[in-house]
Amino acid sequence: MILLLGIPTESPLALVRGRLDELGAPYLLVSQRRFEDVPFRFQVSQGRVTGELTVDGKRYALEDFTAVYTRLMDHQSLPEVANEPQEAPRRLLARDWHDAVLRWYEIAPIRVVNRTAPMGSNSSKPFQAQAVTRRGFFTPETLITNDPELARAFIAEHRRVVFKSTSGIRSIVREVDEDDLRRIDAIRSCPVQFQAYVEGRNVRVHTVGDEVFSTGISTEATDYRYAHRQHGEPAVLEAVEVSDDLAAQCRALARDLELPFAGLDLKITPADEVYCFEVNPSPAYSYYESHTGQPISAALARYLVGGASHS
Repeated sequence: MILLLGIPTESPLALVRGRLDELGAPYLLVSQRRFEDVPFRFQVSQGRVTGELTVDGKRYALEDFTAVYTRLMDHQSLPEVANEPQEAPRRLLARDWHDAVLRWYEIAPIRVVNRTAPMGSNSSKPFQAQAVTRRGFFTPETLITNDPELARAFIAEHRRVVFKSTSGIRSIVREVDEDDLRRIDAIRSCPVQFQAYVEGRNVRVHTVGDEVFSTGISTEATDYRYAHRQHGEPAVLEAVEVSDDLAAQCRALARDLELPFAGLDLKITPADEVYCFEVNPSPAYSYYESHTGQPISAALARYLVGGASHS
């Protein structure tokens, strides 16, 4: 049986659920918002991980699960606890429930998409960039600093420069303009990542096990996710083919990062140089699937079902 964890109405989770229904694969969907009425416990004894969870009065042995797809959000942001004091019993219960679930699937001998520790690579863009370059991808000239003078010199050298967060927290990528230069002293409060602008076409590649899905994005915006805000028109997405060598390179990078499911943000220059900006360890793939019809969710469902022979 496959365990689905997260918010049931969230598109990535809902799409996989539908695909599992099509396959006739047994699964259990657990909403993380039900932490108060879904008891969960596990133990490790003599090298075995055992335990159970209870949903609507029915008990499920954790040993019977062969795969997990997790889309758990930060428990501190759940509506049930958002307004609770820090030490309120309800907030502490949410913390302990989520901590137990994460600890279990981190060590359970089953197929997990994706485990927490490998996902941590995305918490530091500079750390992840080292894995990216080892696999032969280009990365832009980069400066991470809170020194305004260093930033000014970098911008003067490269002329077209974008800036973004250095962490895994989503930020809107923007090109430095005159207004930004006038307020650049503000970076003293927090380091900022500056990168030389790279000409070319954005390509998002999803890897699901050994399967690869590539999406080409056309837009004049710096950050295609916010194309309408930045340029007044939404980005245009279409399924594209990448070379066998590039597909293999993407699969290898995902394996290096121990991510069965990954979203690689690439840009291919007019000279066919391939830059990799980020490897997303929990891709919101539904945005790409809805625009292109690429069956990413079907591949993910097949991958989860395949865990039965690897548990």
